Amino acid sequence: MSEDRQSVAAGRAALEEWERRQPANFYESDRHLQRVLERHWEADGLRARAAQLSKFGGEAATVVDRAVRRANETPNLPRLERYSAAGVRTEEVIHSADHHLAGRYIYGSGAMACYAEPGANLMALALFYLSSHNGEAGHNCPLACTAGVIKILQQVGSDELKERYLPRLLDPDYGRRFDGAQFLTEVQGGSDVGANACRATPLEAGRGTWQINGEKWFCSNVTAELALVTARPDGALGGTRGLGLFLVPRRLGDGGLNGLHIRRLKDKLGTRSLATAEVDLHDALAFEVGAPERGFEHVMDFVVNTSRLYNALGSAGAARRAYLIARGYAGHRRAFGEAIRNFAPVAVALAEMRAHSAALASAGLYLARLRDELESGRAGETAAPFFRLAVNLNKYRSSVAGTDVVRRGIELLGGNGAMENFSVLPRLLRDSLIFEAWEGAHNTLLAQSLRDLRRHRLHEAFCARLDGMLGGARPEVARLRDEIEAVLGAGEAVGSLRFRRLADRMMDLFYAACLGRDAEPAVAEFWRRWRVEGAVVDDLPLIDAVLSEE
Repeated sequence: MSEDRQSVAAGRAALEEWERRQPANFYESDRHLQRVLERHWEADGLRARAAQLSKFGGEAATVVDRAVRRANETPNLPRLERYSAAGVRTEEVIHSADHHLAGRYIYGSGAMACYAEPGANLMALALFYLSSHNGEAGHNCPLACTAGVIKILQQVGSDELKERYLPRLLDPDYGRRFDGAQFLTEVQGGSDVGANACRATPLEAGRGTWQINGEKWFCSNVTAELALVTARPDGALGGTRGLGLFLVPRRLGDGGLNGLHIRRLKDKLGTRSLATAEVDLHDALAFEVGAPERGFEHVMDFVVNTSRLYNALGSAGAARRAYLIARGYAGHRRAFGEAIRNFAPVAVALAEMRAHSAALASAGLYLARLRDELESGRAGETAAPFFRLAVNLNKYRSSVAGTDVVRRGIELLGGNGAMENFSVLPRLLRDSLIFEAWEGAHNTLLAQSLRDLRRHRLHEAFCARLDGMLGGARPEVARLRDEIEAVLGAGEAVGSLRFRRLADRMMDLFYAACLGRDAEPAVAEFWRRWRVEGAVVDDLPLIDAVLSEE
């Protein structure tokens, strides 16, 4: 073989070896995840759950990964079939066999079934994080929506609705399970939910049954068995105060469609194997969930906050997968006679990817555990205001950071990074961009957080908890307090312009506190220098330590 042909063969062999060396188990290969979970559950608690996490970690890295790749190929994307062969209106969305294969394992992981017991947020979201190594996958948005339906039924649903629907929502068997959706957004409103115009008319006084009429603009998981729908009861107030929350089954008791007509499927940039549609509701039977005048409050407490937690862990899982791909590639790809991992700019980029992906996982799982404590009544006095603020800011920051980590992974793979059939990174990038928009665009989340700071001074609890996590009164937290007070003292317009940079700093300190508790010393030190102090980290031994601790 000529020298040129040997060189080509060696390059191709290196790429094949990189593919073979990708983790076969997303849980077993993630020591950081194991450390975080052990910190929250302690050793005995983790041992009791490790087999379930390891089983799904292996499935997610193998059979689910392969199925999701195939399901996202253009010929296999969802398609709408409104009528049966006999002309009966069915409003069906046809998915590929690989979509259903992935779903059997994702629901079979027990991510929804674990909600049958209290204190399940951390376990559910740890499983979801593993699933999210494959992007949205056509099922992860439905998982988040289903979790929201479960939570709202458990908290404010009637006994009749709980008995009728919770067993199927909690069932891990893909063929038997019910899944959920949230039909909240309307064409004229977007994030301005108070502009919603769907109407709710009572059917029987005192029975909690209604009819819904109107249209919804973004309906992901459109064929879910159960959808949570916001609508305005006849004669109710305008704005969010007048919105009720209703549970709308897809089918009636006789099996017929429940007044739900699909206009068209959305042709989205990302999450393409997830069927998202525009929907018309025509006299759809609905059941009120909680008091109608508290609909928007229940949406925020039990539905949106749940989805924002899921969204953040979805971004964390995508970032972790991008790091794994880039790290392996940099170790096998050679240029100018050596592995590109040995070039300082590549090593720094990998260290930043690892630190950010670890920070997102630590922070998201910390908030999941905090929600467990809140729901069980074991949380301290700062927990509720801290969670209210942090869940919104973390959704904003994690989605931005997740996209950036995936993009940097593509950059490290060079031209190969742009190839759809070379790695999952192009799909992860598209999905990550959708994560940024879902459950609150950046400006919406920042505006809501700033409004909460002005009204409720949530930063006092936020800073107090940061001090505790960081080990006492810290000068950087004191400076943060002063910066927040300065923004709050500015005019509304000026304050809103300054707040985004301040929100990033708040999250940088929160992530530093989480990494200080959960991560290896090198990762925590790297994050402190890079994100808290804003320094260019050129300490090559520290960078090597960050990458070698993996």
